[in-house]
Amino acid sequence: MDNNKFVEVKKLRKVYDNGHEAIKNVSFSVKKGDLVCLLGPSGCGKTTILNMIAGLLNPSSGEILFGGKSVVEVAPKDRQIGYVFQNYALYPHMTVLQNVMFPLIVGKNKKAKADAQKIAEKYMSLTQITELAEQKPGNLSGGQQQRVAIARALVQEPQILLMDEPLSNLDARLRLKIREEIRALVKTVGITTLFVTHDQEEALSIGDKIILFNDGVIQQDDLGENFYLDPNNYFVANFVGNPVIDNFKVKKTDQELQASQFTIKLADLDQARFKRAIPNGDYILSVRPENIVPDPEGVLRATIDDIELIGRERILKFTSDQNQARSLVSLESPIKHGDEINFQMRLNRIFLFTPEGERVY
Repeated sequence: MDNNKFVEVKKLRKVYDNGHEAIKNVSFSVKKGDLVCLLGPSGCGKTTILNMIAGLLNPSSGEILFGGKSVVEVAPKDRQIGYVFQNYALYPHMTVLQNVMFPLIVGKNKKAKADAQKIAEKYMSLTQITELAEQKPGNLSGGQQQRVAIARALVQEPQILLMDEPLSNLDARLRLKIREEIRALVKTVGITTLFVTHDQEEALSIGDKIILFNDGVIQQDDLGENFYLDPNNYFVANFVGNPVIDNFKVKKTDQELQASQFTIKLADLDQARFKRAIPNGDYILSVRPENIVPDPEGVLRATIDDIELIGRERILKFTSDQNQARSLVSLESPIKHGDEINFQMRLNRIFLFTPEGERVY
């Protein structure tokens, strides 16, 4: 068994009866013990993939392998997976202990009640819900219900844990706390985990790696930092990163990148970063706000339209080429609304894309 490909998806497709192709020839692998986030906007296909891995949906074509063995023809109950649903799917008439025990006391491999309770109590302790044993789900907070759902998914000691947007029903402060607990828990248990989310901050904070989808296609399969520092294409650059990336229309000539408000000489760019020779013409120059810095010698001059406070930093908003752009500065910066100042771009941190979104620099 290749632990670097403990879960393997090969050329997976899903076409529904109405002809909609939700998943388009997708391939990826997951290392044993890793927590991998499937990230993307609503409707991009990430939950469809999770459900095919779980056996809840049949693929139109392709392979799904666990430990090198195909599971496409294996029933969901025999795939040794735990699944945490978005709505937790707890039984309202059962206590917490009964909910967690339930998978162990049904089916042909059911355990004696005393043995089942012992196992359930182990995972209730790990998820910090022991004191809630006699409570019913309706009396629990969202975070407590989520812990119950995780404990129930783990009691059968599955080889793979699947989680479908498990934090989407929680408030922002609780999401931060619970996602830290989830990462700590799955690493303690050592279980291979696929975690679906549309929240890029969530994915960056807990994933050993991230697989970003759009329209049923993988846009990038990589370590989290590479989505920010080395995006594959325009979609990735715009989807991952906060504050968002800013874009400028430029025209490439033999010597320069020209916009209405600034010019960048090609000689000043790192030639090794060009992915190929590119013809003269129209492109999109993208840069993140922390890489547009106030500089008296800067090539970009603009008037500050608005200032937004984000914790210990401020975002200076200004208009360039009819698009709003931003600069990220410290809280102590003396720049005020209405000031007209010069900005410089950090040229080793810009990206250049074709109008179709292909990255060329």
